[in-house]
Amino acid sequence: ENKTRRVARRKLLAACAVSLVFMTGEVIGGYAAHSLAIMTDAAHLLTDFGSIVISIFSLEVSSRPQTQTMTFGWHRAEILGMFLSIVSVWAVTAVLVFSAVQRIAEGEYDIDGQIMLVTSACAVVVNVLMVLILHQSGASHGHNHKVPVAQRDKRTRGRHHGSASVKAAFVHVLGDLLQSVGVLLAASIIHFWPEYKVADPLCTFLFSVVVVGTTLPVSKDVFRILMEGAPQGVGSVREQLLSVGKVKAVNGLHTWSLNMDHSLLSAHIAIDEGADSQIVLRKATKLLRSKFGFSSITIQVERCKAERQWR
Repeated sequence: ENKTRRVARRKLLAACAVSLVFMTGEVIGGYAAHSLAIMTDAAHLLTDFGSIVISIFSLEVSSRPQTQTMTFGWHRAEILGMFLSIVSVWAVTAVLVFSAVQRIAEGEYDIDGQIMLVTSACAVVVNVLMVLILHQSGASHGHNHKVPVAQRDKRTRGRHHGSASVKAAFVHVLGDLLQSVGVLLAASIIHFWPEYKVADPLCTFLFSVVVVGTTLPVSKDVFRILMEGAPQGVGSVREQLLSVGKVKAVNGLHTWSLNMDHSLLSAHIAIDEGADSQIVLRKATKLLRSKFGFSSITIQVERCKAERQWR
């Protein structure tokens, strides 16, 4: 596990350094060329940079133990970082879209096609370099966000957390590579046919949709976690608890998440008057861990007689 984390950290740090340097270069190149498309590509690169920084941060803080003041540890810091990253990217994208609308409406703007072409070509090269840095041979690079957090095997979370972070960054960089190719195509059109300079603001509109589209699913997860919403895939928790022998009722059921990988549960269960509470508790806890993979489970057991008072 430590070796996996070290390798993941090295890859993420290298990708972070490359993305930061070239993001700065794209901003300078986009400003010099008066190209909003390049600036939008830089904004997309900002999402990659932000996600990589958050991945590095989560690798560092995930192993920190809880304290008297931080009783849940530092897991939620990852979500706060994602929230700030998404908000900043959306703000930059909104400004670029507004500028693109102004350009189309006024029609008075000049674009240096040569600078735009060189900058966009460098963007493609840099993104290819980042793909090579983050590439993991022999591993699938799919990143299925549809898999419910609570159903992931808890035993593999710490072991594969590093490689999962690298895979997530790899997918983001692949998306940015495709966008950079699109900017290069627009730059080629503007360089060889300057009269079609409208390709620049049009690309800005297109890539702004891409930026929002790629960050919207994550933003929904962030909002759900910050609002203490139930994790995905735990809708049948109450039914599963009621299926445990001697359990007659479930009340005070709460499920929530600390981050994308750690979900928690607390509940009251009422059992038969003569049932062994410890046996029922062990069965319920084992079922919830195996079925949903909760990181922390707190269950208060009460007798059926007492249950009538709080149902």
